[in-house]
Amino acid sequence: MEFCPTCGSMLQYELPHLDRPARFACPACPYVCNMESRVKIKRKQRLVKKEIQPIFTQDAMMDGPQTEVTCPNCKFGKAVYHELQTRSADEPMTIFYMCANKNCKHRWNE
Repeated sequence: MEFCPTCGSMLQYELPHLDRPARFACPACPYVCNMESRVKIKRKQRLVKKEIQPIFTQDAMMDGPQTEVTCPNCKFGKAVYHELQTRSADEPMTIFYMCANKNCKHRWNE
């Protein structure tokens, strides 16, 4: 799929006609891009996976605000939380909890 650099509309493919080569033409403006008869060979670039870095480290989580929420793992009554917008703006924020019990430190979200 190609797009017009002038107006951004999707270009339409036009078949070759008489002495005119095949081309892409914009239906909204006069832009035309003639196609070459040669084939271009593109090199493929290998993608390297990046190391995943945590959004909130355990130390940063412990410095956050606390609330009275029961841990599903150890039933401790307090947890540290952070809010983050993970979906579109019309969805509610996701709350990430970490148990405030130093022996548990279980993580969950809501």
